[in-house]
Amino acid sequence: MSPDHVGFALILLAALFLVGKWLRVRVRWIQKIFLPSSIIAGFLTLLAGPQVLGRLGEAAGVGWLADGGVFTPEILEVWSALPSLLISVVFATLFLGASIPGPRRVARLAGPQLSVGLAFGSGQYVIGLLLVIAVLGPLFGISPMAGALIEIGFEGGHGTAAGMRPVMEELGFAEGADLALGMATVGLVGGIVIGIAVINWGVRTGRTKVIRTNVEQSIEEQKGLYRRDENIPAAMMTSRPASIEPLTLHVAVVGIAILIGYLILTALQWIEQALWADTVELLAFVPLFPLAMLGGVVVQLVMDRRGIGHLLDHQMMLRIQGIALDFLILAAIATLSLTAIAANWETFLILSVAGIVFCTGFLILFVPKIIPDYWLERGIADFGQSMGVTATGLILMRIADPHDESPAMEAFGYKQLFFEPFFGGGLITAASVPLIYQFGPWPLFIAMSVLFVVALVGGMSYRRRLVASGAAEAVHARQA
Repeated sequence: MSPDHVGFALILLAALFLVGKWLRVRVRWIQKIFLPSSIIAGFLTLLAGPQVLGRLGEAAGVGWLADGGVFTPEILEVWSALPSLLISVVFATLFLGASIPGPRRVARLAGPQLSVGLAFGSGQYVIGLLLVIAVLGPLFGISPMAGALIEIGFEGGHGTAAGMRPVMEELGFAEGADLALGMATVGLVGGIVIGIAVINWGVRTGRTKVIRTNVEQSIEEQKGLYRRDENIPAAMMTSRPASIEPLTLHVAVVGIAILIGYLILTALQWIEQALWADTVELLAFVPLFPLAMLGGVVVQLVMDRRGIGHLLDHQMMLRIQGIALDFLILAAIATLSLTAIAANWETFLILSVAGIVFCTGFLILFVPKIIPDYWLERGIADFGQSMGVTATGLILMRIADPHDESPAMEAFGYKQLFFEPFFGGGLITAASVPLIYQFGPWPLFIAMSVLFVVALVGGMSYRRRLVASGAAEAVHARQA
């Protein structure tokens, strides 16, 4: 493959975004479900590739369509390599440019929110592993590693599902990545549709405190555009372009974070090989991206300690993260194997439905018992994240609390600092498939069941203490 092939594949990918965006602006039903342009373009590219158009061309005797649809095999090869590279960029930027408070402050501000997030994440493992142990394994012979797919696809999203592909392929579960990618799409669309329905239900039944009328998004919001009179800064300039372009500076720091993550992972793998690899081998299968996130935390802490943390702007990091995630999603969907999903459609359907039922049921039945105030405004963000990605949760939060009148954003943000390193693409997500491969489904099932119960019971207990404390403070205030 020549450099020209790589360059043209990236240029073509960029052009496809415009097609996806044009459809988002023009097609009403796409606007109604807030479908991102990257997913729209990804499905169009999948249809035009070897999975659909290529097979139709082969059946019709059109030889030039048979290999890759309207795309060449070289282009598809480049696209298939992008997700596992870009996912490290996405995770390295998570904490760069953001203040990192101590764990005690995080627990005080976002204890209930963290309980909800942990229950969503661990509960998805419990449901998935239980189904694999009791139903999917005995009836369909699916690998026990499928028990991790709900959390990887729903909580982790397209990026994590694509990033886990090399691990699953190495462990003999290549179809798992395609199933997880398909489930990520189901979760994202389902999260938006169900989330908006729950918000409207909350408005009608008096469960919302901020909005009192049914949700109606403006035309600009549905199209994903800003009005001409809206001035929304994309990022903050932290260095003078005469010395170095601010974007270049931030990209360079992201590269350092990924390099630190790579060195940490290499060191851990070396220790494993030297000490216990003959007995059990786990770290050899852990992907780079969660360690790239840890590298970002290290870089941010060092820069804060040296008094130069102000040189990084988190909004600039979000722009870098956004472009990496957009390219990752489009490339991942474009190279998705429909054959793998069709061959395991029973597993795909059962896990997808179970994930949706669990997340929706937990939001309505248990979140009000954990979050003491503004439970729907705060809980809808974790629901959106548990079904899609963080951006899905933020979209739903903005719909439920458009003017930031509740503590939802602050609580969700601090909760992320503790939650992201472990679930939704963090260390537990990355280690789940290798753990199941090495030890079977039972140890992870037991561990996640315990965590789920602790998060649920602990969250409900903490809520009672907060309510009692608030009532006592109100009594003292009246007496004073």
